[in-house]
Amino acid sequence: MHPFRRPVEARVIIDNPSSEELRAMARHEEKTTEFGSASYVTRIRSRSAKFTYIVKDGVTLGVDQQGMEPEKAAALADEVHRYLQDQEVIRLDRQMGLHDDFSLHCRLYITKKYARIPYQWHTMLFPPKNKDGEPDLVSIYVPEWPERIIFCHPEAGVTYILGTDYFGECKKSFLRKAMYVAKKHGWLGFHAGSKVLRVQNKDGVINEVGFILFGLSGTGKTTLTMHDHGLKDPEGVGIRQDDVVMMNERGFCYGTENGFYIKTEGLDESQTVLYHAATSPRAIFENIMVLDDGTVQFDNDELTSNGRGVILRGEVEGTDGNIDLTKADRIVFITRRNDIVPVVAKLSPEQAAAFFMLGESIETSAGDPTRAGQPKRQVGTNPFIIGPEWDEGNRLLDILRANPDIECYLLNTGSIGTRPGKPGIDITIKVSTTIMEQMARGTIKWHRDPEWGYLVPVDVPGIDITPYNPRRYYSAEEYRELTNKLRAERRTWLAKYPGLRKEIITAIEPLTEQARAAAGAG
Repeated sequence: MHPFRRPVEARVIIDNPSSEELRAMARHEEKTTEFGSASYVTRIRSRSAKFTYIVKDGVTLGVDQQGMEPEKAAALADEVHRYLQDQEVIRLDRQMGLHDDFSLHCRLYITKKYARIPYQWHTMLFPPKNKDGEPDLVSIYVPEWPERIIFCHPEAGVTYILGTDYFGECKKSFLRKAMYVAKKHGWLGFHAGSKVLRVQNKDGVINEVGFILFGLSGTGKTTLTMHDHGLKDPEGVGIRQDDVVMMNERGFCYGTENGFYIKTEGLDESQTVLYHAATSPRAIFENIMVLDDGTVQFDNDELTSNGRGVILRGEVEGTDGNIDLTKADRIVFITRRNDIVPVVAKLSPEQAAAFFMLGESIETSAGDPTRAGQPKRQVGTNPFIIGPEWDEGNRLLDILRANPDIECYLLNTGSIGTRPGKPGIDITIKVSTTIMEQMARGTIKWHRDPEWGYLVPVDVPGIDITPYNPRRYYSAEEYRELTNKLRAERRTWLAKYPGLRKEIITAIEPLTEQARAAAGAG
């Protein structure tokens, strides 16, 4: 056992209560919905990124990570353990992952008053193989602590979560540590959903095409991961994971969770797969509006625009017993931009590594509600990376070069041509899901963008692609100004990461005159 990790001693330890027992313990905070499911309102309603630290003990921090000295972490841990000695504490053991090559025993300790948090987490993971064995990962959670602070010791596999009662901190504390474990294996942990599209080729043969989808919270990652694309038997979808996968050097993606943590903003009957699972009595809601008679108002953001729901994976149509993805045939970087970023672009390996590092989107209420709607960049669209971020971009490039059959795309789910007084054109869910279907079929026709060098569509079956050309909405001078501004922002961002390979950095640079002329002609 690592010296930083120590057993939790408490006045009472409630050992591995069932889901039903946890709900009963949390009854004092529950408002029951019209569906028979539990709903709770929390004090803190989004992640506390500004209060999250990595203990600087045996790990090199990345540029975007806050460090904590080991001595301070140890002293604060001592205080927590002394406090817990006089408390009633729930101990809950669950398992992350099902594959023999990747499964982790996870253990949560939390004060009994906040039983709603382990109630939700129970749904997210799997029963452990041996609940009394030594866990791989531990989180110690004290929501009532007077100071809001979260600190993770990666080498010990321990996180302390203090002073916040937001369930997302519990869930992500284990996923953050698990991605660090994957990194030490030589793999990559991705903040990404995964699915399979089963599509028929012109000869009637069904091909299974594996997708992983990157995206910051609120960009449509969950919606697109769980969408059925309107495919009918014998075609269809297989939904694997919603939030985090671990990819090895061959492109195999290990699943992690048994539940999905969905953002409920805008949820309605048109999102058939999500809505059906969300209206199950076994769903669990956090910070959505529930009237006194149990009526659920998904479109009401008076509490927060970051309303959330935990849904059981098995109640999502299109899932089965498989959480792993045999191959990530298509890697999709979802962005939500409103200007000159195309509706879709096909990327070279170097461009894909660059857009992984850029992680472009706009801020949402799930990250920092005070900056919602403003431009945002996050390496890998993943706020949970531990260690140098450039190592991950370089490693992704290695994997893509070793697996030339993996295709990479940038997918915009925002709008195009939007500016003051001119709305541009919104990119609907239907447009995005159709584009993904045609990615799987391999039917999109492309030409090279003369400015950026990536491929942009000239024909997408099922869509009139003409209105989605960004150049339609700006004069040549305006487009050039926006291009120069965006490229300058991207250069500045990539320059933050000193170990990033040159070919990744130069992937965002203008084409040579010769290449531009060829692209314009093509």
